[in-house]
Amino acid sequence: MWLQARMFLLVAVLFGILYGVITGVGTWIGAGGTIPYIILAFVFLGFQYLISPSIVGRTMKIRWVSEKEAPELHQMVAELAKEAHLPKPRVGISQLAIPNAFAFGRTQRDGRVCVTQGILKLLSKDELRAVLGHEMSHIKHRDMVIITLLSAIPLIMYWLAWSMMWSGAFGSRRQGGNYAALIGLGAFLLYIITNLLVLYGSRIREYYADLGSVQLGSMPHHLASALYKLVYGNARFKGREELRRIEGVKAFFLNDPSRAWREIRELSQIDRDMSGTIDYDELMELRQKEVRLGTSDKLMEIFTTHPNMLKRIKHLSSLAA
Repeated sequence: MWLQARMFLLVAVLFGILYGVITGVGTWIGAGGTIPYIILAFVFLGFQYLISPSIVGRTMKIRWVSEKEAPELHQMVAELAKEAHLPKPRVGISQLAIPNAFAFGRTQRDGRVCVTQGILKLLSKDELRAVLGHEMSHIKHRDMVIITLLSAIPLIMYWLAWSMMWSGAFGSRRQGGNYAALIGLGAFLLYIITNLLVLYGSRIREYYADLGSVQLGSMPHHLASALYKLVYGNARFKGREELRRIEGVKAFFLNDPSRAWREIRELSQIDRDMSGTIDYDELMELRQKEVRLGTSDKLMEIFTTHPNMLKRIKHLSSLAA
């Protein structure tokens, strides 16, 4: 309930900012001045939304597999889809070696769940099912639609800032050039703020998908253990060319591979027996502890699409019975 409340509040704040900008700028230069930016932003993102599945497919080197080729994977996805009351998504295996998983699609009926070759060699069956439950929850919650819609607001602010600053730089005083430049600066500040708010929304969706995995029958410590293994697997990964390849689409991943080295130090304190997994007892022990992050970690989290991993696993500990 708290995750939903935060998301609803975030949407209200973002669209409140948009409404305030439309009203303010529209009053000053006429309603027609802001409407083109809104239309252009939604047209641009609508086009991106339509073609993004093909872009993701090519970037991630996805090969769609049949039930005969990957029977166990298909069975897990089918069971989770039934539990989530969703049509069964397409199942794919990415040819990327970096261990991870992701889901995408335009609608719930167009859902696609994929795993990389690397993750299939890394996780146990229970851990893999927990990961697939997380990805299925993204489809159930329509996260791709929500984040795409919210992303229109920073885009509008950026275009408005650029236009007003340009007008202020070349407009005369009588034409209100100084005021235009001032509005442009304000729009640019709002672009930064709304962009950070969209990233915050993305982090909320990750927490919500973790909860969704548990609601679909996965044990919290299985997902926590999978995340722990992914951090180590990503940190050990040496394929720099592959890491560069996925830089633009890593928001789709279960975790952010670029932060893996920093997260190792934080997570090592959870794995008391150094088994390479997080079991139920270790997760319950974390539940009793207070998680404290350094200033640099807090600042770094603000600029990312995924929550700090220690905080994320702490959240999973609160879901363990």
